[in-house]
Amino acid sequence: MESEVVTTKESWIPIKPWLHVVGPDAQMPTKSLLAQPGLTFTAWLIGSEMRDTDGVFQQFWDGFKLPDYFGWNFPALNDCLRDLSWIPANQYFLFIEEAHAVLHEHPEEMREFFDILSRVGAKWSYVKHPEGTEEARFQIILGCSKERLSNMTEILQD
Repeated sequence: MESEVVTTKESWIPIKPWLHVVGPDAQMPTKSLLAQPGLTFTAWLIGSEMRDTDGVFQQFWDGFKLPDYFGWNFPALNDCLRDLSWIPANQYFLFIEEAHAVLHEHPEEMREFFDILSRVGAKWSYVKHPEGTEEARFQIILGCSKERLSNMTEILQD
């Protein structure tokens, strides 16, 4: 039986199978995001608290309980998110609310940050099960205002 997807094109934009941009009125495609059996880890970060790199690293430090050896820079964030050995889980969800505010006044750092997230999602995805189904093990959902939805989509598709 096919799962029903309840969404509108304007409010739920899949960039990659593991990376989605959503507007304030988005409804999730249930089958693609339901946690699979096993342990699931969820981090909910706030983009308006991530206006500079210190804010980004603090949100990830708190949300992912990063290890003490975290270096508070982008290469260290990339390394930690590609490892996640301190968080034993079968599936990871990263929600960033107000994602349009992340490093908004620092375009080069913003692109580097979102590139890291995309590469991390690619690294963790996909798991192919014996019955033939595939799932992304690291889902990234970026929530943003309706006014910033198309801009955010453009940034991520570059």
